[in-house]
Amino acid sequence: MLDQAANLRKLIEQRQENKAEKVKKGPRIITITSGKGGVGKSNLVVNLGISLQKQGFKVMIFDADVGMGNDDVLMGHITKYDIYDVIFKDMKISEVLVEGPFGIKLLPGGNGFSKIDEISDSQREEFITKLREIEDVDFLLMDTGAGVNRDVLAFVACSEELILITTPEPTSLTDAYSLLKAVRHFKLKDTAYVVINKSFNLKESISTYERFKSTVSRFLNMELSYLGDIPEDRKLTEAVRKQDPVVISAPYSESARAIEKIAEKLVGTSVYKDNVSVKGLFKKIFAIFS
Repeated sequence: MLDQAANLRKLIEQRQENKAEKVKKGPRIITITSGKGGVGKSNLVVNLGISLQKQGFKVMIFDADVGMGNDDVLMGHITKYDIYDVIFKDMKISEVLVEGPFGIKLLPGGNGFSKIDEISDSQREEFITKLREIEDVDFLLMDTGAGVNRDVLAFVACSEELILITTPEPTSLTDAYSLLKAVRHFKLKDTAYVVINKSFNLKESISTYERFKSTVSRFLNMELSYLGDIPEDRKLTEAVRKQDPVVISAPYSESARAIEKIAEKLVGTSVYKDNVSVKGLFKKIFAIFS
């Protein structure tokens, strides 16, 4: 009888553990990208991440702009190591992770994924195992390169949500449309958030978004949601030059308040999540890039 009772307790404990594992939520994995460079994408990523961190969420930025990442510079850091060193030089994730303002984490991608075909099965498995160090994350923001290319589309495919940043300039809108056209062609996403940057005023932002949405809806059959706008702001330019995020250096400026609103709106959105963990994300990335 005692043995039966002990076995029953074990069974109950195991079921409780399994139940807890099932309800454990993975991070919201969001790709932030643009149709062309120079539209303020990385600036948005860094300041949005810090804004979410200030709200009490645990945020990690993955600088996925292969070979051209500069999120560390925008945070006032110069990274010495990146994912390449974790995979090929046996470094720990903690030795590569950069801690920014309010405890936000940055994982530099570097050139790690340009050499993915050189990674052995054992190196891949070891890297996935090392990712246990960063499982406790609420938001994982992936800052990709700009434009329509294999790397950008691969990261879009791996994420749950997509944020597209553009400006009111015709060339920026044209390139943004081309990117969404490729996303739809490969059936990667049928929804996306849009942020209008460098607008003169709210009227211009809304007008730009509505025209863009109308075109995308008509020709691509894709649903867009307006996430917000960031006005032209000298304080933002000064913050970039000082390598000090504007939500910290000038928290009451127009641009900082606009980014805080975008963060609040993002938190308030409800999304379907398949509970992919950080390890699950990188398994997807390896599968696509291999």
